[in-house]
Amino acid sequence: MTTGPAGARRARRRLLRWLPLAPATVLLLLFLAGPIVYCVWIAFTDAQLTGSAGADFVGLANFRRAFADADFRNAVLLTLVFTVVSSILGQNTLGLALAGLMRAASRPVRTLTGGLVIAAWVLPEIVAAFLLYAFFRREGTLNAILDQLHLPSQNWLFTLPILAVSFANVWRGTAFSMLIYSAALAEIPRDVTEAAQVDGAGGVRRMWHITLPMIRRSIGTNLMLNTLSTLSVFGLIWAMTRGGPGNRSQTLPVFMYDQAFLKSLIGYGTAVALLLLLVGALFSLVYLRLMKVEV
Repeated sequence: MTTGPAGARRARRRLLRWLPLAPATVLLLLFLAGPIVYCVWIAFTDAQLTGSAGADFVGLANFRRAFADADFRNAVLLTLVFTVVSSILGQNTLGLALAGLMRAASRPVRTLTGGLVIAAWVLPEIVAAFLLYAFFRREGTLNAILDQLHLPSQNWLFTLPILAVSFANVWRGTAFSMLIYSAALAEIPRDVTEAAQVDGAGGVRRMWHITLPMIRRSIGTNLMLNTLSTLSVFGLIWAMTRGGPGNRSQTLPVFMYDQAFLKSLIGYGTAVALLLLLVGALFSLVYLRLMKVEV
């Protein structure tokens, strides 16, 4: 144990180094950690927006109710479909393809393509949702194009609602993946790919054996960020379908909102939110494992 004047001086130096961080630490504890702890507590109660003013501790009852609820299980399945289709397959794959094509394209083509893709990304979520709603609705742009081509049209928001909102999320969010992969591809030395081309490696072999291994960490980082962002998408789905028709596009964020604020079951809705947080944590652990990050 350190004692005496030297120990006191070291303690004062540590205190002085911490003091500039004190305001930020207090704010984080007050506005971040505090609400999180309160939400965890609410998830174990029967708190409601209406009716009883108090909230009684009910233990794991809300979580047992969730796993026994067919609507909750449906929301979990739709959330996985929405995440896989729009994030893992859609944004990630399309973003990588666009980044690769733009690297080989001329400057005017890169500028035009990048501008169009990023324009969809910078639009407010609610504006993007109404644009895609107008595109997919019965009297919308997509059906008008199909009619001109003499192809069968349908009410896409009714027949394929989860795929419609998945496409909307791909359209809006691909720019982020494109920027991540453009930066990653720019770091690959051209002499490496040129040497492989001289040795007779085709485009697919160069992509599989050179490009993808060299940008592996960028792929993992992009997948993790995209997945976590997609898991929390609410406004886009709510504006396009409100989780309908029925509950055929009701992902976990929409289900949570419905239970907590429309049905006033704050305790149950908060428990669903914690389960959604757990799903995001599981995805993150999988990606970190695949990236072989040493902690």
